[in-house]
Amino acid sequence: MEGKNWGQLLSVDLLECNPNLINNKKKLNEFCIGICNEIDMVAFGNPIINRFGEGDLEGFSLIQFIMTSSITAHMDEIGNRAFIDIFSCKNFDAKKAENFCKNFFQAKKMKCKNSYRG
Repeated sequence: MEGKNWGQLLSVDLLECNPNLINNKKKLNEFCIGICNEIDMVAFGNPIINRFGEGDLEGFSLIQFIMTSSITAHMDEIGNRAFIDIFSCKNFDAKKAENFCKNFFQAKKMKCKNSYRG
């Protein structure tokens, strides 16, 4: 990282996603592979993808460790939303990541925040 920054954090909130993508473990695994490739990150092992919670809060969450930190995501199946955080001490192209996430989950709307930690 340049200067005093320790890492880059991108938060992506996806709205009106394709429900067949956010509730499909195989597709979530494909997302992990694709986002790592898109932003030039090296995956550290396989992603952890689990379904848990109760009632309206039940759904998939995932974590993909990368050599420079992690990618996490939480799926809201009731609201057809996905909440994705990418943190890395290696810079990455936030716009490429945002577009990949939106396109992958076929979201109609997106809110993003890119910041630097440290």
